[in-house]
Amino acid sequence: MIVCSCNVLTDHDVRSAMSGADELPRTTHQVYGCLGCRVECGRCVATIRKIMDITHESCDGDCDSRWPLGVTHAAAEPDQAVATP
Repeated sequence: MIVCSCNVLTDHDVRSAMSGADELPRTTHQVYGCLGCRVECGRCVATIRKIMDITHESCDGDCDSRWPLGVTHAAAEPDQAVATP
């Protein structure tokens, strides 16, 4: 399903960014960066964050070792969506 119509990103793209990186993206902006794009209108940020949360909750336990410096997902700061004109 397309979750970002501005960048034409699917839920599969977001999950791939979460599983393909050596170090897990902690913010939605980092997910966009992994996928080679950036936030445009910002309407998809909450959906991408939800996909990130679900992906992290469903990992088999080795995800925590990929968080930088032992940072847990719950401690990651929420994104601030900024709409660009």
